Amino acid sequence: MNSILQSYLAYKEEIDKAIFRTLSSGTYIMGTEVAGFERSLAEYLGVKYAIGVGNGTDAIQIGLRAANIGPGDEVITVSHTAVATVAAISQSGAKPVLVDVNPRTYTLDPEQLPIVFSERTRAVIPVHLYGHPVDIRPIMDFCQEHNLTVIEDCAQSHGASIGGKKTGSFGDVNAFSFYPTKNLGAMGDGGAVVTDDPNLAKQCRAIRQYGWLERNNSKIPGINSRLDELQAAILSVKLHYLETENKRRQRIAQLYDENLPNVETPHRNAGVTHVFHQYVIQTQYRNELQNHLAAQGISTQVHYPIPVHLQDTYRGSVKTAGSLHCTENLCTRILSLPMHPWLEDEDIMEICKSINQFFST
Repeated sequence: MNSILQSYLAYKEEIDKAIFRTLSSGTYIMGTEVAGFERSLAEYLGVKYAIGVGNGTDAIQIGLRAANIGPGDEVITVSHTAVATVAAISQSGAKPVLVDVNPRTYTLDPEQLPIVFSERTRAVIPVHLYGHPVDIRPIMDFCQEHNLTVIEDCAQSHGASIGGKKTGSFGDVNAFSFYPTKNLGAMGDGGAVVTDDPNLAKQCRAIRQYGWLERNNSKIPGINSRLDELQAAILSVKLHYLETENKRRQRIAQLYDENLPNVETPHRNAGVTHVFHQYVIQTQYRNELQNHLAAQGISTQVHYPIPVHLQDTYRGSVKTAGSLHCTENLCTRILSLPMHPWLEDEDIMEICKSINQFFST
């Protein structure tokens, strides 16, 4: 049984009630379910405003456009990320500029920022990849010094924190995805933009619905990207269980840590809470290990096998910080092991046993 189905069955009664309530209301777009989820999400994150949108890619694009970033502007982010991060920059009309990552945390290396900074740089998008928060403070310092907008990509960091402060509460306007596989996942697409800035919140609300500040009058260029009532109702149920599920992910990670002596296990910076959207190991024998595990019915993945700057549509056409050696090296070594809250301790021990058998032969 896949983890998405398990996440529904775990809360089936509550989710079914929420769906029935929504269907019975007769309001399916921009109603009380969306408004209620937006309030709950903002409170959970410790921010003032949350704006539900169609997906995480739109959330980044809307955040950029709300900050008046577009054609002629440059936006710095990493090449080791889901391509959605970079696609959103392109959708805004701005130019992505790709930098390398820290080899231990897999997140944006702040020392790369001065290398690519130019008079056209307008924003930085740090990605909290795999559930580990980026080293945000030097990034914020650099951006404040140069008057740059910070947009946190929190698609994989629901509930992660730095010094007790949730990811999504540091930047100017920040983006979440609720794709079904996320730590907080819908049963379809969904996303949110969050901010403490009332003007940015107002702009985001307008952009997500045709640029309306008042109905049927587009004051600014907008798009159609709305979180629907059904997904909001489902997310409201699942938000209640996010902390519990994240604790289970952390327990699974601990078991992996304790029982995998032959691979490089995930690093955690001091003072951060890692929520393990993925549990990513490193080994020079990645392909052989993956084949070994597959032969025993253990499914693994590589996130992400081709760096964005080497993908066909971006190769040679996107500005980078010179050689992205760490990113290119990681893509040959990383492997995501099974990670979701419905795994039992016994499952983890069997996976570890199989990995250790591989290294003992």
